[in-house]
Amino acid sequence: MNSSSNAKRTRKLLISREQIAETIKRMANQIQEDYPADMPLLVGVLKGSFIFLADLVRQMQRPVEIDFIRLSSYGSDVKSSGSVRLRMGVSSLVKGKEILVVEDIVDTGLTTAYASGYLRRKGASSVKLCTLLDKPSRRQMPVTPDYLGFTVPNEFIVGYGLDFDQQYRHLPDIHVLESGTHES
Repeated sequence: MNSSSNAKRTRKLLISREQIAETIKRMANQIQEDYPADMPLLVGVLKGSFIFLADLVRQMQRPVEIDFIRLSSYGSDVKSSGSVRLRMGVSSLVKGKEILVVEDIVDTGLTTAYASGYLRRKGASSVKLCTLLDKPSRRQMPVTPDYLGFTVPNEFIVGYGLDFDQQYRHLPDIHVLESGTHES
């Protein structure tokens, strides 16, 4: 663990659970309007998206197929390592299917670009992106969400599935994680 993870941290509320629920309902309705016949395969990016994906699926008015992919680029730091690793691929047949990648947050765009490329290489007919949070100020790869919940500032965000060193995922609201001490 690095010194930044040992510092005492405080949280500041950024987005309430009520705002999240209202936004997810709007996003689910838009997705269903855009796919009137067959819903795409929803591919959640683990671990952060699991709560968002579950709430999104519960707002759908028809059956959906889901799968998961697990990528990593953070480890136990607050900054992306810049290197994306596939930890677990999809188990569903992807070839010829429309795919909707479901992310908790798009930050640098590195993991999103990796996931999209991976699914295209597996033969997806199309790949679109649904994300609860977008942090465009940190973008390193040209990634634009097709379905977006909230644009957030360049702060470290936790709660509602997003973590810092495997902590804070359980929080029902979204918070900015602030350091309680000055770091050099």
